[in-house]
Amino acid sequence: MRAVRFTEYGGTDVLQVVEVETPSPGEGEVLVRVVVAGLNPGEAGIRSGAMQQMFPAVFPEGEGSDLAGVVEAVGPGVTGVAVGDAVLAVSDGRNAQAEFAVVPADRVVPKPDGLGWAVAGSLGVAGLTAVAMIAAVKPVAGETVVVTGAAGGVGTLATQLAVRTGATVIAIASAAHHEQLRVWGALPLAYGDDMADSIVALAPDGVDGMLDTYGHGYVDLALGLGVPKDRIDTIIDFEAAERTGVAADGQATVEHPAAALTELAGLLATGDLEQPIKGRFPLDAVAEAYQQLEQRHGLGKMVLEVSQP
Repeated sequence: MRAVRFTEYGGTDVLQVVEVETPSPGEGEVLVRVVVAGLNPGEAGIRSGAMQQMFPAVFPEGEGSDLAGVVEAVGPGVTGVAVGDAVLAVSDGRNAQAEFAVVPADRVVPKPDGLGWAVAGSLGVAGLTAVAMIAAVKPVAGETVVVTGAAGGVGTLATQLAVRTGATVIAIASAAHHEQLRVWGALPLAYGDDMADSIVALAPDGVDGMLDTYGHGYVDLALGLGVPKDRIDTIIDFEAAERTGVAADGQATVEHPAAALTELAGLLATGDLEQPIKGRFPLDAVAEAYQQLEQRHGLGKMVLEVSQP
């Protein structure tokens, strides 16, 4: 099969699509023929070496966690999943960006008929991370919470999930995305030099929580606004989390990932949530896809279209 690999840390130029042996599913595993694989910013950090201390690469290393496709084979002991099923999954094996991927059966869920392949194939990491952030900050009706990076892959879902709690949501994003954020029920706010004052202007009674997907000092800004430490979650500013004691909860903290993915997929299939797709690339254009991803422009997610459904 063809799969993305890199054999050294570096820029997008180290990414290659090479032929490797097609894997076989073992005990409790499922082999999926990948239709769509998603891209996430953390994968760029792993490839560049920026996250080497937390997530070291093992060369030759693969890429990708999010995927959607069709079950090709099941290993011993697998129940509830059959060959030919349309599924979405999230893998911890850095192996999603390939023509076939082996995934633990408990990380594979059915793809609803009404859910597009691109959204399904980009849901795993962003969706579970958004669920984890909501669980950490616990917004409720009558409160005001801030979401930074509200136009990103995690931010779009975190914003909508926060709105669904009944809280007032201040969504920080570039002005180009404000109209969509308003449609989702949030109060959009552009980045600028006086963010504390701008937030206070929208929340004169104070801010109760912050979901930080952007970094760049927003943890300290939240603390300066009087947000309690246990109502702040960052998925990017790990230095600030360690220094201040705020939460850094992400997808790994979700207790029941399959159930969470199933619920999210259902909400997306019915239109109760939306996840825009800002870029689609063939597998061979993986380097170009990551180049665009790392510019951090656009609304939503980027995907690799690997094969036909």
